[in-house]
Amino acid sequence: MFAETSSRYVTRNPEILGGEPIITGTRTSIRAIVGLWRLGIMPEEILNHLPHLTLAQVFDALSFYLDHQAEINDYIERNQVPNELVHPAVKATRKDHPLAKFAGILSDAEATEIKQ
Repeated sequence: MFAETSSRYVTRNPEILGGEPIITGTRTSIRAIVGLWRLGIMPEEILNHLPHLTLAQVFDALSFYLDHQAEINDYIERNQVPNELVHPAVKATRKDHPLAKFAGILSDAEATEIKQ
């Protein structure tokens, strides 16, 4: 039932997150790890947020992402909270983060609006 990938710690299971790539033996998506990394959190620090993972799993997830960026970015985009559902206080703080656009938190339009 698990789909093999070219990565040691990454697998797909159609019964977990609809087959989205996850860390083997967990329900942790590659998308979740990449989201933290794109916010500027170092791989070693990601372990503070996801303590059930090993550093090798985190690096393998990032390696998998770099080989499958379009696919993982699509998962990130499809799972973003719609802007109208984000609390105004959260919007105010996230726009000030220097990596907000890179992390996928801001749309292109929002990033352009901030620059003006």
